Amino acid sequence: MTTNATSEQAEVGRRSSRNGSGIGALFSKTILNGVLAFWAAVVIFPMIWLLFSTFKTDQEIFFSPWALPATLQWENFGRAWSEAHIGDYFLNSFIVVIPSLALILILSAMAAYVLARFPFPGNRFVFYVFMAGMLFPVFLALVPLFFLVKDLHMLSTYHGLILVYVAYSLPFSVFFLTGFFRSLPSELHEAAIIDGANQYQVFFKVMLPLAKTGLISIGIFNFLGMWNQYLLPVVLMNDSKRYLLTQGLAFMLHQQYYKNDWSGLFAAVSLIMIPTLLAYILFQGQIQKGITVGALKG
Repeated sequence: MTTNATSEQAEVGRRSSRNGSGIGALFSKTILNGVLAFWAAVVIFPMIWLLFSTFKTDQEIFFSPWALPATLQWENFGRAWSEAHIGDYFLNSFIVVIPSLALILILSAMAAYVLARFPFPGNRFVFYVFMAGMLFPVFLALVPLFFLVKDLHMLSTYHGLILVYVAYSLPFSVFFLTGFFRSLPSELHEAAIIDGANQYQVFFKVMLPLAKTGLISIGIFNFLGMWNQYLLPVVLMNDSKRYLLTQGLAFMLHQQYYKNDWSGLFAAVSLIMIPTLLAYILFQGQIQKGITVGALKG
C-alpha cells in the first residue's frame, strides 16, 4: 500500500517536472521567435522603404515619405542607368570582381588542398602564415600598398585592383577551404591513385567537384566582399571612367547636393542590391551547408 502511494507520488512529480520544463521551453521559444521577428522587421523595413521610394518622385520622397507612390516612376531607373552612369559602374565592377573571384577560387582551392592532404615540413607554418593574413586589417596597409601599386605602374588599372583583391581574399579562403578538404573522404583519393590517376587528375576530376559546396560558399562571401568594397577602389582607382559601383554611388550621392535627383539615387541603390540578393536567393542552401561542414571539420 505504502509502495503504491510512493510510486504514484513519484509519477506525479515526474509529470509536474515535464510540464514545467515544457512550459519553460515554450516560453523560451516564444521569446526567441519574438526577438528574431523584431530583428527581421528592423532589417527588412529599410529595404521595403527603399523599394517604395525608388518609384516615387522627389517631391513624394520628401513630403510623403511613408505613403505609397501615386504613380510608378519607371523612368527613375533609366535616368540612374544612363545619366548617372550606373551602367558603366556596373560593367567596371564586373570586370574587376569576376576575374578576381575566379583567381581566388582556383588558387585558394589548390593551396588548401595541398595543406589539407599532403603533410610536409613547414605545412603548419604555411597554414599559420595564411591565418596571420586574416589578422592584418587592410586599412593599415593602404599607404605602402598605394606606393607598391604605383611603383608597379598599376594605379587606376583593372589588373592592379584585381591582384590586390586576390591577395586580400586569399587568407580567409585558404583557411575555410582547408577545413573543407579535410572533411572529404580519403578513400576516394586513394581509389583514384590506384586506378592510375595522377595528382592533377585527382584534384581537378575528383576532389574539386566534391568541394563544390565549399567553393560556392567561399565564392559568395568573396563576391559580396569585393562587390561592396569601397576603401581599396578609392585608394587605387582614381580614374573616374573606371569607377566601381561603390565609388560611383558615393560620387552620385555627392552630386545630389547640386542636382537634387534623389529618386534617381534610390533607383541606383536598388539596382546595386540586385546582384547580392540574387546570390543569396540562388545559393542559400549551398552557403548553409558549406558553412556547417567547414565549421565541423576545420
